[in-house]
Amino acid sequence: MKKGVLLVNLGSPDSPEPKDVKKYLGEFLMDERVIDVPLWARTLLVKGIILNTRPKASAKAYQKIWWDEGSPLIVISERLQKSIQKKTDLPVSLAMRYGSMTIKKGLQELVDKGVDEVFLIPLYPQFAMATTETILVLAEEMRQAHFPQIQIQDLKAFYNDSNYIEVLSNSIAKHLKGKDYEHLLFSYHGVPERHIRKSDITKSHCKIDGSCCATASPAHEFCYRHQCKEVTRLVAEKLNLKEDTYSTSFQSRLGFDPWLRPYTDRTIERLGKEGVKKMAIVTPAFVSDCLETLEEIAMEGEEIFHEMGGKEFTTVPCLNDDQEFVDLISKWINQWATTETVVV
Repeated sequence: MKKGVLLVNLGSPDSPEPKDVKKYLGEFLMDERVIDVPLWARTLLVKGIILNTRPKASAKAYQKIWWDEGSPLIVISERLQKSIQKKTDLPVSLAMRYGSMTIKKGLQELVDKGVDEVFLIPLYPQFAMATTETILVLAEEMRQAHFPQIQIQDLKAFYNDSNYIEVLSNSIAKHLKGKDYEHLLFSYHGVPERHIRKSDITKSHCKIDGSCCATASPAHEFCYRHQCKEVTRLVAEKLNLKEDTYSTSFQSRLGFDPWLRPYTDRTIERLGKEGVKKMAIVTPAFVSDCLETLEEIAMEGEEIFHEMGGKEFTTVPCLNDDQEFVDLISKWINQWATTETVVV
């Protein structure tokens, strides 16, 4: 069998124009693992309300962060793919869950090169219904419908892998070197609380209280909240951060249902009100800088902080195509190539 690798990230509109943003949002928000309500309700909400109101505002946000080369997330992901390709003999392709760089196209590219055994790498450190799970489900649907001759093996969530924690910690330390900050905020993409309960394989452990994430359970394998908190804990331990100098929050909520708390925007606001003058923020749910990091955090977040009296707001870039991150993914790929087993 010939092996190959498919990296999969979230995706992006083809352009920052409202028509392309509307098309992208339609595909993204109609995913039943993103807005997990009955089809009739999702259709009414997305096609009846959101797509008639949000695309113009979202397009303006995309226009603020769009690069000459294109979407930052796409450009950075392509750089990552090219750097990894230099470190392995296996063909490495890139796809997106949403948008024109489809998983079907990525698999087809590998099949055209003779690949019949695929190592699928969702570019998310933590597992979530709306990220990792939707990628794996769609990849399997594509396999069954179009590529029944291939086999797919996926990389498990690597949030607590010691090598990943070291790479992330090194990146944070490098970008904060010489920076005088009072508080480091770990901001993760939010999900509705019900997603946590739906992903609970024990059907009883995840209560989203002050203890369940810190209490050992098989549920943690698929618990996004636990995995985010664990990244914060492990990085803080690695960097020897004092307990009162860092915290965890969740960004990018949508709608009126309860989402994971505390919310990032309100946390930034609170820190400013409490007299913090210098803060830094890192976004470890993303491996590539994108709208949520470049606009929501680096622009809107900084504006909130300054309005609340804050003075210095430092954003730590995502891992992007950091060489240590490239080396780590390449190590996992080459390990899989020789043993078909990757320990993370």
